[in-house]
Amino acid sequence: MTPAASSGVEARQRQQVLWMSTVGFTLMFAVWLMFGVLGLPIRTELGLTPVQLSWISAVAILNGAIWRLPFGILADRYGGRIVFTAMLVVTSIPAFLVSQAQSYTQLLIYAFLAGLAGNSFAVGIAWNSAWFPAHRQGTALGVFGAGNVGASLTKFVGPALIAVVPAAGLLGGVVPGGWRFVPFMYGVLLLVMAVIMWMGTPRTDRMPGQGRPLKNMLKPLRNMSVWRFSLYYVVVFGAYVALAAWLPRYYVDVFGLELSNAALLTALFIFPASLLRPVGGYLADRLGARRVMYASFGAMLAATLVLSMPEGHIVLYLPESVEPSGTREVMRFTMSVWLFTALVFVVGCAMGVGKAAVYKYIPDYFPRDVGAVGGLVGALGALGGFFLPPFFAYGERFTGMPQMTFLILFLLTLVSAIWMHLTVVGFLQKAAPQLKDDFERPATAAQRGE
Repeated sequence: MTPAASSGVEARQRQQVLWMSTVGFTLMFAVWLMFGVLGLPIRTELGLTPVQLSWISAVAILNGAIWRLPFGILADRYGGRIVFTAMLVVTSIPAFLVSQAQSYTQLLIYAFLAGLAGNSFAVGIAWNSAWFPAHRQGTALGVFGAGNVGASLTKFVGPALIAVVPAAGLLGGVVPGGWRFVPFMYGVLLLVMAVIMWMGTPRTDRMPGQGRPLKNMLKPLRNMSVWRFSLYYVVVFGAYVALAAWLPRYYVDVFGLELSNAALLTALFIFPASLLRPVGGYLADRLGARRVMYASFGAMLAATLVLSMPEGHIVLYLPESVEPSGTREVMRFTMSVWLFTALVFVVGCAMGVGKAAVYKYIPDYFPRDVGAVGGLVGALGALGGFFLPPFFAYGERFTGMPQMTFLILFLLTLVSAIWMHLTVVGFLQKAAPQLKDDFERPATAAQRGE
């Protein structure tokens, strides 16, 4: 085979890995977050309290986060093809079980098991990183990560399917009806996708971690950069998962919208936060991950600062000769639903671009350990989606202001941005130590125009 032909085959194999893993991840992400939409009919049928219902989604998110590190390592050692295909098959089992749950306890257990789907992200990241060269990894990982749009899949198809499929089911009850049809359908699709992935990807896979001792693969986790990247990912992904679940309730409680309208407006946040990920990867390849992260954090800080502002006005105390009442209200601020939606859209765009930029860092810093490092970063980011909603709730409870949700995000983003900037300044000072304390340099002759 000529070098040109070999290059063509390799390019085709890369595309097979990229698109199969992206479609598979989209489906797995839909399964991972399906309880956000199925919650209302589940609550009605089983008579659950709001707290019980919240735990169903929470345990699924938790299980989709805690195993990302080991699954990333498995993908590096044994290849993404076999690990991803196995995950599709295994996840189909609890998906079918969810459709048969008859009690809250059963549903809680099956939801936890179905949450395994969320760990497929770490597998896909390691798999694509093994196939793509460094200068194209940002774009490739961005395209793969756009599978986050699966969060909207159930939001759009779930209600329609629940309405169309009879409650008694199909084929004499073999296929369950109502809300149970959705997890049953996902179980079937997961098995079909497993067959397609196994048949449609290169049989000879790439395994950068094959033969390496586990201790060596875990060694990079001692590097502080890994934990810094993890905090970045909590901001751009953990907060995304949290807001995707939190925003419908916010729209209903704060703006008095119907749940159907609230879900549609929430989609205006989810879509850019997912679909702009390839754009973020492309920009990170072209401009560098740091520049993209500066822009992402900057946009988030500006938008969340405005979103965190409570409604109110300033009261001026004036002489009665100027103001008979003695007071005057000025600078009244009210957040309209359209301004709110526009700002949340900006946050979604920044998160979508930032998610890809974070994962551009990883193969640059740790080219041989993308599975382990990407798994840990993904795990901690996803855990942010588990822990942030309680912080939102307690912040609102203690202050009485729903805007505390965005103040928390503002502070979290600010800490991340400061840490990133201090790190960059440290790199620059290390590269040019002679400029470390030379803050005010005299202008050169060229700068003076001489």
